[in-house]
Amino acid sequence: MSTQPNNLAFVFPGQGSQSVGMLADLAATHPEVKHTFERASDALSLDLWSLVTQGSDAELNQTQNTQPAMLAAGYAVWEVWCKQSSILPAWVAGHSLGEYTALVCSGALSFEDGIRLVGARGRLMQEAVPAGVGAMAAILGLEDQQIVALCAQAAENEIVSAVNFNSPGQVVIAGNKAAVERAMSAAKEAGAKRALLLPVSVPSHCALMQSAAEKLDDYLNDITIVRPTIKVVHNVDVASHDTPDGIRNILKEQLYKPVRWVESVHYLHEQGVTRFVECGPGKVLIGLNKRIVKEAEHFSIYNSETINTLLEQLND
Repeated sequence: MSTQPNNLAFVFPGQGSQSVGMLADLAATHPEVKHTFERASDALSLDLWSLVTQGSDAELNQTQNTQPAMLAAGYAVWEVWCKQSSILPAWVAGHSLGEYTALVCSGALSFEDGIRLVGARGRLMQEAVPAGVGAMAAILGLEDQQIVALCAQAAENEIVSAVNFNSPGQVVIAGNKAAVERAMSAAKEAGAKRALLLPVSVPSHCALMQSAAEKLDDYLNDITIVRPTIKVVHNVDVASHDTPDGIRNILKEQLYKPVRWVESVHYLHEQGVTRFVECGPGKVLIGLNKRIVKEAEHFSIYNSETINTLLEQLND
């Protein structure tokens, strides 16, 4: 019988944590990994495991490929964890795309529906803004409201806005490429430590994604969503929703509204979470979360060694 300690949250990474060869070590000892990717491949009519293990970085980094690959990877680690332990989190959340992984793990979405949904999401995002028109950039070392104001000044009838509030002093902006570059220059003049263009193909979470969101709505209405068995904290409003319509609406809005990650992690901590576990490839979120809530314990699970470490900690 499973237990769900209220002080435990699992969080799932989004785009940017992918890499060719991810989870190969875990797959060598846990058949759940390949089985999960086989299910994803069947849902997409695409050999996703070959793409992840033998494809090129360029191919994996295409948004329409990255999104199902990351959902499959996060869910595969979750499946391995559930085979190893009866301890489940009371809370889940995901950064951007990772929110879909959180919803699948919570039981709100079936895995196959989730895979097909993020595959469509990636295609719609890519189609919404032609290559070279949009951009994203990370701004380090300024206050959030400074960056919001700089974006408003730099827009000049184009779109640029703060879209990922990742950790104190780290904000990502997105919009039309020229407007993003103007905002970067203004940020440097204002004393930013760094202003760095990101190697992404679409400007996520800004108003340029509204047309994609309208089309995604059709896909969302065609899938079954049920009440989650684990509370999911959403990026858009830093709240938990348990009705199908509420979840559909929030996923539509998520495409063109900011990722409020700092607030989400603080909210979880306020609910009593003292142990945060990044579930999936990479260690991006553990780095952010340590800066957001320094007094909590932070773990990342992506191979047998890290899973065993967490098992020991939770069983103490």
